[in-house]
Amino acid sequence: MKQHRQRYYELLNRVRFQGDWEAWLDFFLEGVERVATQALQTARRLVDLFAADAARVQGAGRASGSALRVLGALRERPLLTLPEACRRTGLSWPAAANGVEVLSHLGIVRELTGRRRNRVVAYRQYLEILSEGTEPLTADRAEPR
Repeated sequence: MKQHRQRYYELLNRVRFQGDWEAWLDFFLEGVERVATQALQTARRLVDLFAADAARVQGAGRASGSALRVLGALRERPLLTLPEACRRTGLSWPAAANGVEVLSHLGIVRELTGRRRNRVVAYRQYLEILSEGTEPLTADRAEPR
């Protein structure tokens, strides 16, 4: 609805002033269908991402155990600090740091702060998938109605 906010309000005003419920209801139900379809596609993509990344981590050798536990914590919370990773995984600081390093080396996470302390890592592709389609449509991207 956010992407088509102007159309939504136009149709809502038609309901208010002309009693045209049908056009608004059609628009609304099409929006619900579209959002449900997109949510299903997003969920499938995330499941595929999690499986592919877990397989990549398992190939990392001895360090894969810690990295898999940190990856599990990142599935629950795609932005983590090292203390939060320790708390969520039960790993020691060195083990969690090693897990984060493995994930970083594989390109799964990216450090965001650029600092030595209080660093935050992001599950990059997970966040990219979640943020797709959240920007309003511009005139050149708008779908015809």
